[in-house]
Amino acid sequence: MSTRPNIIFIITDQQRFDTIREAGFGFMDTPHLDRLRREGVSFDQCHITAASCAPARASLFTGHYPHTTGILKNADRWTRGWTQDLQAAGYHTVNVGKMHTWPYHTPLGFDERYVVENKDRYLEGRYYFDEWDKALRARGLVKQQRESYRQLPDYKERLGAFEWLLDEDMHPDMFVGDLATWWIRNYPVTEPLFLEIGFPGPHPPYDPIPRYAGPYLEKDLPIAPVTPEDLAGQPSPFRTMRVHNTEVDHDSVHWLLDPTDQQRHRQRAYYLANVTMIDEKVGEIMAAIEETSYAGNSVVIFTSDHGDCLGDHGHSQKWTMYDAITRVPTIVWAPGRFDGGRVVGELVQQFDLGPTILELAGVDVDYPMAARSLLPVLENRAGQEECFREAVFAEQGRDGILTDTDFMTMVRTADWKLVHFLEEGWGQLFDLRADPAENINLWESPEHAGRKDELLAILREWRIRDGFDSAALWKDVR
Repeated sequence: MSTRPNIIFIITDQQRFDTIREAGFGFMDTPHLDRLRREGVSFDQCHITAASCAPARASLFTGHYPHTTGILKNADRWTRGWTQDLQAAGYHTVNVGKMHTWPYHTPLGFDERYVVENKDRYLEGRYYFDEWDKALRARGLVKQQRESYRQLPDYKERLGAFEWLLDEDMHPDMFVGDLATWWIRNYPVTEPLFLEIGFPGPHPPYDPIPRYAGPYLEKDLPIAPVTPEDLAGQPSPFRTMRVHNTEVDHDSVHWLLDPTDQQRHRQRAYYLANVTMIDEKVGEIMAAIEETSYAGNSVVIFTSDHGDCLGDHGHSQKWTMYDAITRVPTIVWAPGRFDGGRVVGELVQQFDLGPTILELAGVDVDYPMAARSLLPVLENRAGQEECFREAVFAEQGRDGILTDTDFMTMVRTADWKLVHFLEEGWGQLFDLRADPAENINLWESPEHAGRKDELLAILREWRIRDGFDSAALWKDVR
């Protein structure tokens, strides 16, 4: 078998870790992701490095934390990544769907780009017309978006949940899946392929085709209640953000401070229906791979850029450091190359996928990376323990939604989580064994002061060490 496999990298947008049936979440309908999990290697404690799209993706595609990339929020300029190394090494590099580079159309080392970005663009790129916009125009359709949703009499009660009423194949997730499948079936294998497929969903608006939403609306979905203790223990920027999201309808989500159980259930059902729609397209992509010349020498990687609170902890979307945001589904599938059916429970950072892909492709990187290859784990060989992390980290800068802190940092071990806010004496501290739902903030607890100091020391040492190591990245370009 060639040592230069085709690599198909599927990234959804804002998909929680608890959205795959085979991972233990029986309310889901995800037969194709279930298959990937049964036949592949799953990383059940894979954590992103930033709490919003662009910083997380830039970190993933550079192998560095946001404080090194300088990309701390959406619309920060991002134009370079290790895709350029794959391209230089002879890989044919293709992007179909979302990448969230800025500008959206920057090459980023792709030979071909078929850009499909956020469904509801306002803060940046409002008048950028992507492949999906062009297809809608060719079909004579007007995109469902904020201006039209605002006309609904119950717009402010929907929490971003709307029915997709246009042609089914013009739904953005259907469109991206179909475009990727078409590309695979029609492009002959002439050199090794790196294909990034970026689904816009299940990011809001939560807009499934109604026939996918119906079954979830009938289910008793596990939705965590928001407790007074949880809300009372939240730091000031989170309390401010909750109110902000009731005043500004980001991504067509007009938030409510106290939504009803029925409102939350509909929102969750529509979100999960979006996941099932994507799962169906993943199945079609897999069929295209296995029925063409890409069969037998392809590695498929599935993950997401971050999760979604969906009302958990009283919050809309992301910009927090709860596990619902930082922990993402991650599966690597390559029967015949990696022993499948394995679940890895140790901590890893999502950007570790970058050097893993480069090593798989036989690409030597002559610059430092904070990320580390997971290939020893995938190959189930010696050296696996060096791939795992005693702690994972995530960062987020001030933006148009998280307005009341300059910089937020998380450190998480297997048992504990601490969230630090720059130049503030308050934060969050969770005992994940005793409180896996992260409802009880122990930051002010005298009996846990030692644990807080220990985690702050880990955080401080990591920033110093990573800053020292990353300085080597710039020594030749000063």
